[in-house]
Amino acid sequence: MLTVSVKNFNEFSIDELYDVLQLRSEVFVVEQDCVYQDLDGKDKKALHVIGTKDGKVVAYTRLFDAGDYFEKPSIGRVVVSEDARAFGYGHVIIKASIAAIYQHYHTKNIKISAQTYLKKFYESHGFSQIGDEYLEDGIPHIAMIRNA
Repeated sequence: MLTVSVKNFNEFSIDELYDVLQLRSEVFVVEQDCVYQDLDGKDKKALHVIGTKDGKVVAYTRLFDAGDYFEKPSIGRVVVSEDARAFGYGHVIIKASIAAIYQHYHTKNIKISAQTYLKKFYESHGFSQIGDEYLEDGIPHIAMIRNA
């Protein structure tokens, strides 16, 4: 069972912050072999959705209000640890993220920049592609929106 919590940056414990940054680095930098600036200065403004199992961070997203990243509220840094992907935690963390945007920002209209290979995953959560594919940090992405 995945336990999900939503926190502001200043609510992180040092251990939680370390675990989240370690997971992001493990997947985005090492597994995807992508050299990019993960610590982009935006974490302090974001809401953080953290999924833990048996005390270990295995899933995570960060959320932004309209105007903080895109013109609509957004979900980013969507990540599930490699050893936890078989359990459907990606679906759990996205549903929790959509609910958190509704609870905190009072809308279900969301924009994301999705890795292209995850298009069907996001479509299953009500997102639709807008525009053409583009490269972000050397990885094919598409813009997607979810309208309530």
